[in-house]
Amino acid sequence: MPRNIDMTALRSFVTVAECGGVTRAAGQLNLTQSAVSMQIKRLEESLGQPLLDRSGRGVTLSAQGEQLLGYGRRILRLNDEVWSRMTHHAYEGEIVFGVPHDIVYPHVPMILQRFGVDFPRVKVQLVSSYTRGLKSQMARGEIDIILTTEADVDAGGETLATHTLDWVGAPNGQTWKQRPLRLAFEYACIFRAGVQAALDREDIAWEMAVESDSTRTVEASVSADLAIHAVVSGSTPPYMETIKHGGALPQLPQVNINMYVAPGANAELAGKLASSVRAAYGAPAVMAAE
Repeated sequence: MPRNIDMTALRSFVTVAECGGVTRAAGQLNLTQSAVSMQIKRLEESLGQPLLDRSGRGVTLSAQGEQLLGYGRRILRLNDEVWSRMTHHAYEGEIVFGVPHDIVYPHVPMILQRFGVDFPRVKVQLVSSYTRGLKSQMARGEIDIILTTEADVDAGGETLATHTLDWVGAPNGQTWKQRPLRLAFEYACIFRAGVQAALDREDIAWEMAVESDSTRTVEASVSADLAIHAVVSGSTPPYMETIKHGGALPQLPQVNINMYVAPGANAELAGKLASSVRAAYGAPAVMAAE
């Protein structure tokens, strides 16, 4: 049956080894010399090994003690890290993180997972909406940090990545060949106007076949080959595919993925989450001019 090492006794042993004697170790541990000696004796008895060589005037480690010292330092370092992470009150509370629907994948799950490991006492509330809605919520003080998809970046924001927009449709779909071209977009989608403008410049007739407040409605319509849509490159859902149109459709504009952190009481904590976001995108912190 597995047995557990007495962490208090192990700390006393490592401190004695590092200080070179029981007296100095007792002072550092704020214990009496007899208490330290008893703890080390208890550790020796539990392991069935002599850890100190007491034959001389000073205290030296036995061969077994030298072996335990390396393990002991690592065990205590990990113990102290866990204790600090789980009990530190500097970073606890709740933070609200807003992300547009179309860029939740692939990065956001990894961001949330890593942040949860680093700050287990912080609750992250994820809000998924449109860029315009997220910026309005942040302006009202309802969100601490947001990602956006937009052509430019406002003052105080930073651009994490720049992508093209891709035409997407149903797997093996044919709707993209029809004219007028059938489009499906949410009412509040920020890409909608740019897509329409790109089609107008190429004199391609189009019609808004599906309009909805629901992303699911648009996705269902596109995956059923009733219309086509546009998404940020690299975020095509598995039930759609990028349309290989060979130039039959216009090239769509680029879009920035930006991040904004709200000022206020949660700013320091939001800054920690912002660091996790940057790491996921591999982006340096480059702020837009105020």
